[in-house]
Amino acid sequence: MNKEASARIKINKLLDESGWRFEDSEMGKSNIRLEAGVKISEVGNDFENTSNGFIDFLLLDKDARPLVVVEAKRESIDPLSAKEQARNYARNINARFIILSNGNLHYFWDIKHGNPDLISRFPTQDSITQYEKYTPNPKELAQTNLDEIILLSRRCQDLLRTQLF
Repeated sequence: MNKEASARIKINKLLDESGWRFEDSEMGKSNIRLEAGVKISEVGNDFENTSNGFIDFLLLDKDARPLVVVEAKRESIDPLSAKEQARNYARNINARFIILSNGNLHYFWDIKHGNPDLISRFPTQDSITQYEKYTPNPKELAQTNLDEIILLSRRCQDLLRTQLF
């Protein structure tokens, strides 16, 4: 079996376990789009020599707007290698979040704040929506002493890990 196909099967299962829907059901409308087309000319062609590219999985919010770009790589490739490709896709469709995965390693990335974080399971639509509402206040952080910032940062990381992942 193609190694990327094997990774996609694993990703499908992780999405399903996190409540994402490939098809309409009693739980609600489908909130995953597969192979959503993006014009490479609109995002830059540093990574391909074709006129179009495809987002592997596009996860939608409750209003069917782009929320998360999921970039799948074959199992032998580090998913972080697709970081810039996925960022370009996300910017083009105005999605704030990215999941990079090869089926075994998964990273969640808020492109507005920080770097990709290793995750063990995929976040739910609700957890991402709650996370999306959080915006740090740089002025408040600048006036806080370093010990308080470190403590606050650790508490926030712990809270996000338990709520999101």
